[in-house]
Amino acid sequence: METTIIKDLKKFEEKKVTLKGWLTNKRSGKGLEFLILRDGTGYIQCIVNEEEVKPEVFELAKALSQESSIEISGLIVKDERQVGGYEMQVSNLNLIGEASAFPITNKAHGVEFLMDNRHLWLRSKRQWAIMKIRNRLSFAIHSFFQNDGFVQMDAPLFTGNAVEGTSTLFETEFYDETAYLSQSGQLYGEAMAMAMGKIYTFGPTFRAEKSKTRRHLSEFWMIEPEMAFFDNEMNMDLIEKFMKYILKDVKENCSFEFEILERDTKIFDQIIEGEFPRLTYDKAVRILKGQDKVDGKTTIETLENDLKNVLRSIEDSNKEIEEAESTIKGGVKKGKRNYLQNKIDTLKNEIKELEERKRIIPQWIDSANKFKYGSDLGGSDETVLTRMFDLPVMVYNWPHEIKAFYMKRDANSPDLAKGVDVLAPEGYGEIVGGGERETNLDLLIEKINEHKLPMKAFEWYLDLRRYGSVPHAGFGLGLERMVAWVCKLKHIRETIPFPRMYGRLFP
Repeated sequence: METTIIKDLKKFEEKKVTLKGWLTNKRSGKGLEFLILRDGTGYIQCIVNEEEVKPEVFELAKALSQESSIEISGLIVKDERQVGGYEMQVSNLNLIGEASAFPITNKAHGVEFLMDNRHLWLRSKRQWAIMKIRNRLSFAIHSFFQNDGFVQMDAPLFTGNAVEGTSTLFETEFYDETAYLSQSGQLYGEAMAMAMGKIYTFGPTFRAEKSKTRRHLSEFWMIEPEMAFFDNEMNMDLIEKFMKYILKDVKENCSFEFEILERDTKIFDQIIEGEFPRLTYDKAVRILKGQDKVDGKTTIETLENDLKNVLRSIEDSNKEIEEAESTIKGGVKKGKRNYLQNKIDTLKNEIKELEERKRIIPQWIDSANKFKYGSDLGGSDETVLTRMFDLPVMVYNWPHEIKAFYMKRDANSPDLAKGVDVLAPEGYGEIVGGGERETNLDLLIEKINEHKLPMKAFEWYLDLRRYGSVPHAGFGLGLERMVAWVCKLKHIRETIPFPRMYGRLFP
């Protein structure tokens, strides 16, 4: 009997195979045990029929505990109703490793409990789907750049200089010198692009921000391409092409995973076929403050209408709950009662989310009204702005004071920097930041002094302007933010196997 893996079962329809994996769930019927097996590649229901196996096999199936590792053999039968489209009619079963009482059950667990047990939480179907999508995105990213003539190169993680100041750097000791954990590989990327033309780095980066928002991690992975002979227009064209490519790839290859997450991927079709709106910072601010309209509406009008719809939905949901509870009190059969109770529980969860929106929308309106020109966009500002569009929004030509020292000034408007931020729709905010790099040596020196950075640490960087400087540009994509948006997750902590953030170093 051939040993195989779950994802390859379509090759073995109506054949007997052996699988090895873990028992993720089970239920019992009269003379039947239904075992849900996972092996890292997928899931399958395995049916153990008391009349068709040895008594000791059936007794073992009955006694199996969640997460026990097993070897299981049987006939593979196609069944579209089952997870993965196949099931196994079991003929034999062996225990490999018996599991103690598994701490993560089907009941609701608090976030801290799940984070403390992250090493076990990763085994859940939801986390499995997220990690599979993360893996596919990483693969698509490499494919895009490799197919487009880029060379992957690696920037150091220990650095002697900061990219954007030292306030968010982890300081450490490198033998007898002060060093920092890298917050970006971009400066080194520029050096490598001067050697190779087009390069990209893909590695961990670190930010020492004492923040616990849903968008922040202290350790995360960045993809940072850098291109010689590129200006910011070319940079924005590449970003759009890149994002469409990886979205198309993950949509085509992770349909089962998106189904598990109940993620509607129709929005990806709009993005893949559409054209990203490109707004100057000035235009974005006018839209944010409700001074310019998008499709005949202002942000303030749109948010006020959203709030009315939220209030109406809360009222309607409460009425449905009252009606369902009244029906249950009047007396119904067990099946109907269970159906209504599930409906009530679902509605109550929806109301919690609606109440949060009821609380926060007025704050968004207030923040938009009070936004000061020249400020950076905050999380709520990004949410309000992207509410007006169904596609990622590119905001470019920023006030140079709020951008990094290496960002190129606009020759026609010296108060502006030729940077770009890409804001994801559905309230996910910035996922890409980039721009054209300053090539004027004197301006760079001026900005380094202005930011009070140690000139000696940047002499090697300034050499890139002294020896054959060319126009060049690049960008950085935060992988975890991309995963969060693609999977439509509420918090970024679910996007990486073992998140590191303020207050979280274990497991």
